[in-house]
Amino acid sequence: MTVAVITHSHCHLHDNGSPHHPECAERLDAINNRMIMSGVDWISRHYDSHCAEREHLLRVHDAEYVERVFATAPASGHTVLDGDTGMNPHSLDAALHAAGAAVMAVDLVMAGSHKHTFCAIRPPGHHAGRNRAAGFCIFNNVAVGAAHAIEVYGIERVAIIDFDVHHGDGTEEIFSGNDKVMFCSSFQHPFYPFSGADTDVPNIRNLPLPAGTGGAAWREAVEASWLPALREFKPELVMISAGFDSHLEDDMGGFNLVERDYIWITKALCQIAKEFAAGRVVSCLEGGYELSPLGRAVTAHIKELAEFH
Repeated sequence: MTVAVITHSHCHLHDNGSPHHPECAERLDAINNRMIMSGVDWISRHYDSHCAEREHLLRVHDAEYVERVFATAPASGHTVLDGDTGMNPHSLDAALHAAGAAVMAVDLVMAGSHKHTFCAIRPPGHHAGRNRAAGFCIFNNVAVGAAHAIEVYGIERVAIIDFDVHHGDGTEEIFSGNDKVMFCSSFQHPFYPFSGADTDVPNIRNLPLPAGTGGAAWREAVEASWLPALREFKPELVMISAGFDSHLEDDMGGFNLVERDYIWITKALCQIAKEFAAGRVVSCLEGGYELSPLGRAVTAHIKELAEFH
């Protein structure tokens, strides 16, 4: 089985404007190079993403915010949306293609063209809320994809699983209280964005865990909380906010996960999708800033998506 890998050249051209910014184009190069070196590229089918349309964005973002992003996008030089999130002349196109990749991935799995898809995209999305950019994120890619599945295909239950080291606060804000979406986020606590530990909403399953959390403790927490809840929810589509800054070698956070942990969670979520969602899995890149472990971890994730039966 081939996995669809969706990206676009504009995602390479986005630049936050700060020298040595961790959210850089080399992230996608590291993933692509590792896929080629490992042979995973041969079991993947590559697609260029389309641009998201405004109607896609307006399902999850306020119109005022969308207009502000378009108005802020510079014709030259750099500007900022927030303290962590900058824009150059290519950033708007990159953000639209990143969100559009999630839409395209949903279309592919709903059409049955592929069961499993991975969006190799930047900027990431899970910190972007209804009316704000944050944490390197402009549009909330996974949320745009989930809303598209609900609106266009009538999906009644979407599960979004976020294993980034940072809480997916934007995704939680967008879908809090929405009974068509179950959002599961594991994250280091206390840590940026300093949210999520006290959330008490029926459709949100947060796992705030301390710095130093390794694979065994993380898997135990996931098995106790997420997997039973997901089986009770019976998702018709599984979406993943795939953040690899939870890796042992990534100094953007303090978790100690390694490749075998990403393989384990990928397999577990593919099994959930097989049981309830006709196998449909859409995964979107979030964090992961140390290039070598990022390339290795994403390649392990994609390989499991390709090989799971």
